Amino acid sequence: MKLTRRQTMTGAGAAAALALAFMLPIESGQAVPRVGQAAPDFAATDTYGNTVHLSDFKGKTVVLEWTNHQCPFVRKHYGSGNMQAHQKAARAEGVVWLSIISSAPGKQGYVTAEQANQLTKQRGADPSKVLLDPKGTIGHLYDARTTPDMYVIDAKGVLRYMGAIDDTPTADPADLETAHSYVTPAITAVMSGGTVDPAVTRPYGCSVKYGS
Repeated sequence: MKLTRRQTMTGAGAAAALALAFMLPIESGQAVPRVGQAAPDFAATDTYGNTVHLSDFKGKTVVLEWTNHQCPFVRKHYGSGNMQAHQKAARAEGVVWLSIISSAPGKQGYVTAEQANQLTKQRGADPSKVLLDPKGTIGHLYDARTTPDMYVIDAKGVLRYMGAIDDTPTADPADLETAHSYVTPAITAVMSGGTVDPAVTRPYGCSVKYGS
């Protein structure tokens, strides 16, 4: 089955996410990524000036994480060490973790390569690479709507999960104590050849600060 964001979780978690998430509209006629289909390939520049293609990582599980260091929801996960814990655990299993910054120049969360590297060091973050997307090319390609917004891609390049990092759409770090992760179980299922359930959830956080 090929799923989109419109086929999402139900129940109290969904109601809360819908109430609190900041969502960007899908443009008319715009293609959207679908779980069960090939993840769109892209070329991006990392914070060290290297060109990175998604296809470079065929044969490995890949996580895409949209981030904005000024967003309260992102601060929740980084300030508490939660995002770093996800990154370290995933990378220990051989997962490629790509943090993507799609904030446009002059917008909240925009950083230079040097600033991004400083943030990575200061926060003790552990992504495989940080990719700069100031024109929003990759963000629009993936219909990334919030920070954080998470995607898990399997070793064959198929998108297997898209949506929220967990089921607790608040900016309060205290809520992490009872939050249920979506990303870690998705990674485990992908790497074991199992079924990702849920495969699509509503992302929550600040809207991605695109230039257009």
